Amino acid sequence: MQVLQKGKPVEEQATKDFLLEIQADKYCRAILESTSELPKSAKQLSQECNVPISTAYRRIQQLHDHKLLSISGTISEDGKRFFLYKSKIKAIIALFNNGSVQVEVVPNAGIPGN
Repeated sequence: MQVLQKGKPVEEQATKDFLLEIQADKYCRAILESTSELPKSAKQLSQECNVPISTAYRRIQQLHDHKLLSISGTISEDGKRFFLYKSKIKAIIALFNNGSVQVEVVPNAGIPGN
């Protein structure tokens, strides 16, 4: 038996459009899925998700810009930056009905403030 998750409705059309694009983008889906439980670095995501590193950084930036990924990190004593990324969402639910699109986002319970 499948359990339905209840999400937060999305009202803004531009946000709905972006969320629908994310569902269609295999790299974004892979990054969100891979970071839903544990934070990971861009290098880890590139390797685990089989995403070219430059594409991983672009998708990470897009997801962060739209508040779908949280970032934590440090700068080492030698000045090297090390960041980890974690999904802020568990699911995106989309319904197309009678010409209307409804989109809901289910927050990731493992992220503070969600």
